[in-house]
Amino acid sequence: MTAISLGPSPARRDALARRIRLLVTATITYNVIEAVVALTAGTLASSTALIGFGLGSVIEVSSAAAVAWQFSAREHHVREAREKTTLRIIAVSFFVLAAYVSVDAVRALTGTGEAERSIPGIVLAALSLAIMPFLSAAQRRAGRELGSASAVADAKQTLLCTYLSAVLLVGLVLNATLGWSWADPIAALVIAAIAIKEGCDAWQGKGCCAPSTATVPAANAATSDACGCRPGCDCCT
Repeated sequence: MTAISLGPSPARRDALARRIRLLVTATITYNVIEAVVALTAGTLASSTALIGFGLGSVIEVSSAAAVAWQFSAREHHVREAREKTTLRIIAVSFFVLAAYVSVDAVRALTGTGEAERSIPGIVLAALSLAIMPFLSAAQRRAGRELGSASAVADAKQTLLCTYLSAVLLVGLVLNATLGWSWADPIAALVIAAIAIKEGCDAWQGKGCCAPSTATVPAANAATSDACGCRPGCDCCT
């Protein structure tokens, strides 16, 4: 029976780990800047949406920092040992983000405070909407090839922040032009529900099936796809 080896070679694993470290560093750096700008602009404009967005950036930093900690280890087996802990941290980050977004949305729907127009907030949301999808896609590709559920989960966290950027942008523009303050909190509640689902998936370790470096029969390998996913796994969806 013919046997084949699944998963990237050790040299490829090291290259992917370096790429993930670089992407996580870029994500943390951007989100720190984003949080400072959003919290400042939100305070000046009395905008709970902007303040909530800034707090979401802080939470994204905690998620990315957990992945940075995992991939700070040079040895592959150490990174694998840290995988479960990292996934739990990311899951909690999703839950906290959902809580913040929900509270912010309810406050907006109940008419707590009247937010002023914020041009810096609009610019920030547009910039985040342009940058974050590329960081998320690049990290997810690397995480999928490496078989790291935590890297894929953090990429989903970044993608969720992209959705928040879109919601914030629409809300700020509609508030500034038409006075439609209800559009932003309604969409935010939908995103909060998505965050809870992604948090549950991360807690359970769903999102990617790590390819094994061991040899397996070719007949079994036929049920795996190019990125090491097997039936029932969703890392390639």
